[in-house]
Amino acid sequence: MMERATTCTFTGHRENKLPWRGNEDDARCLKLKQLIYDAVEAVWQSGVRHYVCGMANGCDFYFAEAVLALRAEHPEVTLEAAIPCEGQSARWTAAQRRRYDRLVSACDYCTIIQKDYTPDCMLRRNRYMVDASAVLIAAYNGSPGGTRSTLLYAMRQGLQILELPVEE
Repeated sequence: MMERATTCTFTGHRENKLPWRGNEDDARCLKLKQLIYDAVEAVWQSGVRHYVCGMANGCDFYFAEAVLALRAEHPEVTLEAAIPCEGQSARWTAAQRRRYDRLVSACDYCTIIQKDYTPDCMLRRNRYMVDASAVLIAAYNGSPGGTRSTLLYAMRQGLQILELPVEE
């Protein structure tokens, strides 16, 4: 178990909730990826060494890739995949599954919250990540859903929060 004081987690929207959908060449996406990397690096500078990612498509992928880029410069950095259930990516596109598999295999740790899908497995995964962390980076556009509920839970738990805007 990593030390909570030096652990950061992330919440952000899935690909279908982002205004650019899957077009990662969109200037708004490129800007958000840079904001995520800058936030990951800033918390590293404050002493964070372990990062936990929920491995959903969209912003979670950007976060995992930012942490892996940071780890390339600072080998003491570790990345944990927090997977809500086995088969998380089963209904995704082939390209999303390939990216997911590549990212999960690059992680230092993998925590599977439960074997089978249930309606609350994503919530359980999100709470696990918040409860393990001192810092939350949130890419959030104000809309209801899992990102908002994770952000609110992190606030109630007293985490330091870095909120990143998602341009429409």
